[in-house]
Amino acid sequence: MKKILLIAILLVTGVSSAQIKLTGTVKDTIGDPLEMANVVAIDTVAKRIASYGFTDAKGTYKLTLKKNTVYNLKISYVGYKTANLFFTTKDTDMVKDVTLGNDNLLDEINIVSKMPVTVKGDTIIYNADSFKNGSERKLEDVLKKIPGVEINDNGEIEVEGKTVEKVMVDGKDFFDGDSKLATKNIPSNAVDKIQVLRNYGDVNQLRGVQNNQDRVALNIKLKEGKKNFWFGDITAGLGDAPNEGLYLLQPKLFYYSPKYTINVIGDVNNIGEVVLNRGDIRNFSGGFRSQSPSNGTNINLASAGIGFLNANARNANRIETKLSALNFSYSPNKKLDLSGFLIFSSNSNGQQNNVTRDYVDPTIPDDFTQSITDQTSNTGLFKFSSIYKKNVNNQMNYDFVGRFSNERRTDNVNSLVLSDIAEAEKATPFKINQNLSYFYTANENNIFALEVQHLLQDEDPFYAASLENDPTNNNPTDDPSLEGLEDGFDDTAETLGFDRSNLFYRLNQDRKVKSNQLDAKLDYYYILNSKSNLNFVGGAILSKQNFDSRFFQVLDNGNVLNPNPTIPGITDPQITNDTEYNFTDIYVGLRYRLKSGIFTFTPGFTAHSYVSKNTQYGTEVFEDKFTKFLPEFSLIAQFKNSESLRFNYRQQVNFTDVNQIARGIVANSYSSFSTGNPELINATIHNLSLNYSSFNLFNYTNVFGGLNYRKTIDQINSDIIFEPGSVVSSSTRLNSPFDNETFTAFGRIGKTFNKIRTSIGGNFNYSKTYQFLNSRENVNESYSQGLNARVSTNFRKAPNLSLRYSVSFTDQSNSARATDIKGVTHRPSLNFDAYIWNSLTVRSDFAYTEVKQDGVIQNKFKIWNATLAYRKDRDAKWEYEIEGSNLLATGSRASVSTSNILFSINETFILPRFVSFRVRYQL
Repeated sequence: MKKILLIAILLVTGVSSAQIKLTGTVKDTIGDPLEMANVVAIDTVAKRIASYGFTDAKGTYKLTLKKNTVYNLKISYVGYKTANLFFTTKDTDMVKDVTLGNDNLLDEINIVSKMPVTVKGDTIIYNADSFKNGSERKLEDVLKKIPGVEINDNGEIEVEGKTVEKVMVDGKDFFDGDSKLATKNIPSNAVDKIQVLRNYGDVNQLRGVQNNQDRVALNIKLKEGKKNFWFGDITAGLGDAPNEGLYLLQPKLFYYSPKYTINVIGDVNNIGEVVLNRGDIRNFSGGFRSQSPSNGTNINLASAGIGFLNANARNANRIETKLSALNFSYSPNKKLDLSGFLIFSSNSNGQQNNVTRDYVDPTIPDDFTQSITDQTSNTGLFKFSSIYKKNVNNQMNYDFVGRFSNERRTDNVNSLVLSDIAEAEKATPFKINQNLSYFYTANENNIFALEVQHLLQDEDPFYAASLENDPTNNNPTDDPSLEGLEDGFDDTAETLGFDRSNLFYRLNQDRKVKSNQLDAKLDYYYILNSKSNLNFVGGAILSKQNFDSRFFQVLDNGNVLNPNPTIPGITDPQITNDTEYNFTDIYVGLRYRLKSGIFTFTPGFTAHSYVSKNTQYGTEVFEDKFTKFLPEFSLIAQFKNSESLRFNYRQQVNFTDVNQIARGIVANSYSSFSTGNPELINATIHNLSLNYSSFNLFNYTNVFGGLNYRKTIDQINSDIIFEPGSVVSSSTRLNSPFDNETFTAFGRIGKTFNKIRTSIGGNFNYSKTYQFLNSRENVNESYSQGLNARVSTNFRKAPNLSLRYSVSFTDQSNSARATDIKGVTHRPSLNFDAYIWNSLTVRSDFAYTEVKQDGVIQNKFKIWNATLAYRKDRDAKWEYEIEGSNLLATGSRASVSTSNILFSINETFILPRFVSFRVRYQL
């Protein structure tokens, strides 16, 4: 290791000694500095860009150049004549000040088009070829090498710490709603420019009257040779694994023309390459986003679906994926744009988990479970969108998005406390969203925006569980010799009113939840002057939900028993639910937006009239009517185009949905039963946030960070009551008499030194929550901190390395536990890629994880993947690839989690060593 460090130091020293620095200032003819002027040094012999940069707020630039070399220095700025200076570097640093005059926009465009990075207003444009070394295959490989751009652990694109909400290709939406389809499928060799659209707004008419500082989108510009032609690639592969053969087929075809576009993505494999998992599919919004700010009301229509676990190569031991996706756009004329997508996803996977549970209450026995899970999810998604722009003053949008699913899951569980359990779940939910919006500019001072959204959702989860029972040991009080021999579920069965004379406790839960919600609002913007405007808003939310359920036991002879439960703490427990929940919010509001110097102030408020009404079993009616005034305030300090400080305060009201209100028994699982509370009231939330971001192209430094505080009053919590001596619990909902609080802080600094990228970041989280455990107040305080650092290279010809290290600390205290629980997780990783002899691509990634709890190592595991690919040259049509995943044959990984109720260690078995051979054909 010492020798490697010594060689690296010598190489860096050698390179540095062969270079000089060129500095200077760029000003206009009256002596004012020009910020963000483009500075390019072209090697006149090699005929290529040797170095480039931008001027800072003082007009200063800085370039690193080779000694004794002839350069052409070109300096350009929009609206000014481009300067051309020829000079020869010497052995010492040099200074060249430049004054720009006259107007010559054409020269600026020609020069800028060749630069690796250019800035035009709020748009940063990256020349993709400037960041490629030949090892890239997909868009994400290029994005990872661009300053200020990250691919987070969820596969989402982040720019300067902000999540990219939309990816477009040549201005057309690409599967609007999830950026992973773009990053993992668009070929890297088709990408010409990557445009980062900061302060992004979908509707041009509203850009001057709204704050969009937190919104970012990407537009991918294709190379000229990729337009009006089909392009893409088709990959096929076979492989071997310890227990099965492997297969893979991935066609990815694209066609772009000025009038219409077609994108086709297919994926069939059992290698564990999941583009969209079940969670991604359920969260796929189709790009729905209101164009005006939130008006303070949150009504969360929770999913009543089955407990499906998202599967990937690191938490499943079997994955079979099928994906078919079609995205299209069509512009019959300049006024009308039509677009949409069709997606079918089928995921079948298996999981095996060993979980150790340590409950905070010493009267609850600790448990160890081994579970084997099989899951299948078949989902269809579709979207149709239209945008009609009659003229610059009239725009109408319509979106129609639907999702239909068929999901099944089975579990075989062995519990130390409850013995053997078999579970089965199934559901066929659907969800349809519609959105209609109209934007009208009456004149330069008056703008109207109408938005109407409708949601129709239907869910029908069915749950069944079977637990072993020995009918002869149910009553140890009658026979003292049976003391301690009864089954772990016997007491719960008695509480639930089950027939305990059967060999199996077969419990079944049938639910049907229907939701119908309409959200309409009208915004009126009155522009007072160039610095200020008023925003008047009025709207309504109308929501109706129906919840029907039945809880019953199936006897050994097949008959159905409707039990008569007697659950402690629950008055008159019912085994059915027949609940209708209606919610109405009618509101008006006013916001005032003022620009003064670098500051933008936006104070405002909304006034609401709420009606919440639920009817249980047709006769029990609970109604709550009240009004609420919700203030809000936003302050933006825009120091530069690329540097800002943003403060936001917002008071919100949180309403629950019918799942928390229905008062009959619901079996969430064999060990968890719950009832709702029809008398729940809303929660009030105070949100404060402070965010800073800076992206400095002069010294290639990217800084962002934020502070967030959230206080929730009347938070909806649960009173969880465990059966004495058992791990089975029943719970009911209640409004907490105590306030819940969370505080988070995060930040990251990134800096590029020539071809070396570095970053360091950290986060801190504090939360204080209240829970009621066995009807006793339970206070949980949690502290977590994390640090992460990365060093990576981006050489065009030499191999590249990326070294990452992260460490996280957790410290949880609970009023029911005598001691705190402290954990530490270390995660170093190393990535390597190289493009050798203009034909051979080598990629490898290695990660090590060590999990400690209270100073004791609970688990450590290593993952190593590698790929070797050959193609004749960069333009070759055929490529041959050998890929190995989990080459060290790691069998399982562990994670540690804590909650108000328990501390658990989860050992998850993962996919074994896979080796596959692939052939890729490039269109």
